[in-house]
Amino acid sequence: MPTSNSKLRALRESRPSPARPGTGLSRGELAEAVNEYLWRTTGRRYSLDAHTVARYERGAIGWPSAPYREALRAVLGVAKDADLGFHPTPRGRTTPSRAGRFLAGISIDSPAPTRIGWADVEQVRAAVRAVAASENLFGGGLSCESGMAQLRWAARLLDARGSDEVRNAMHEAVGNLGGVVAYSAFDIAAYRAADQCFEFALWCADEGGSWALRANTLAEMSRKAAHLGDLDGALAMIESARSRPDRVSATARAMMSTLRARLLAVMGRPAEALADIERADAHFAERDPAGDPPWLCYYDAAEHEGSTGKALIPLALAGDRPEVAAPRLRTAIEAHRDDYPRSRAFSRIRLATLTMTAGDPREAAAIGRRAVAEAAPLRSRRLLAELGRLADAARPHTRVGDVADLRADIAELAAP
Repeated sequence: MPTSNSKLRALRESRPSPARPGTGLSRGELAEAVNEYLWRTTGRRYSLDAHTVARYERGAIGWPSAPYREALRAVLGVAKDADLGFHPTPRGRTTPSRAGRFLAGISIDSPAPTRIGWADVEQVRAAVRAVAASENLFGGGLSCESGMAQLRWAARLLDARGSDEVRNAMHEAVGNLGGVVAYSAFDIAAYRAADQCFEFALWCADEGGSWALRANTLAEMSRKAAHLGDLDGALAMIESARSRPDRVSATARAMMSTLRARLLAVMGRPAEALADIERADAHFAERDPAGDPPWLCYYDAAEHEGSTGKALIPLALAGDRPEVAAPRLRTAIEAHRDDYPRSRAFSRIRLATLTMTAGDPREAAAIGRRAVAEAAPLRSRRLLAELGRLADAARPHTRVGDVADLRADIAELAAP
């Protein structure tokens, strides 16, 4: 049985409550202080709650993740994790595991050809499909590591001889792989690695003369910038990506118009956002999937409905009219194929958050708990951040039992 963490409880109770003079911090107040500290210092939303603090104090979790330990030290005014009653567990140690020791000394030097042809281009394209499929199915965790190894090898092919046509195609294929690896890194919050891979993808696009790949890479970079709160930077990137609409497909124009609409909606420019949604719908109606480049295979009807639904959420909330965005999100949830479970989970979480904020909290809780179940097997920090926003939206309704259970489910999933 776990040993109770009396140190943490004593520290919490020794700190004054801001809401109840003469009493100590409640577990919920401590959780809110930790989340506020992490938001202020990292720019990312965390979703620690009273349920998880109780698990810390019961000893059910003896080694929280590093961000939570840092925030607890800062909020409670101690210098060491041991002062909080935390001690590394086997899961939290950094010494190599027995399995890791078996593999630590293995080094493989796989030779790259000095001359390339179309077969080599197809090999890289196959690697792109495999990494992208894994990332969509399981999240960025394993996909990022395996994809990076393949990217390093594929990059060596760019030094090989070949016809101009083959070399251009190889630059485009390797750049596509770089973009997929970058997005996998973004998905697990490895932002520096993501930036490096995005820059490499842009370089490949320029070297290979592929404006379509350059536009798509800028669009993905815009998503990352928006996720981190850099709305002006994100808008500049998407504007650059859209600067030559004649060089990209109708599907790409639909995707980029949707991204721009989302940014404008968040920035409080509703009329322009709605105009971009109309343009996105018109472009999507004109699409010819057979003529799309391979990196746009994900942008089907389900993705379009989910992305436009997401773009419309700020407008729905501003007018307290969930019906502005909810139908598109519901359509996306029903239409997403089984090989895109992360996309379905995103749409369901967003529908739950919208319903929680501007609809029926009990209905939202039911939607949200199903979304948590869908998100559980996926390794995606972006999904956890989205669930954190749902937990924030649910906080005013925690007297409703189903909502409290939802917040507990989210905290359980986010726990280390």
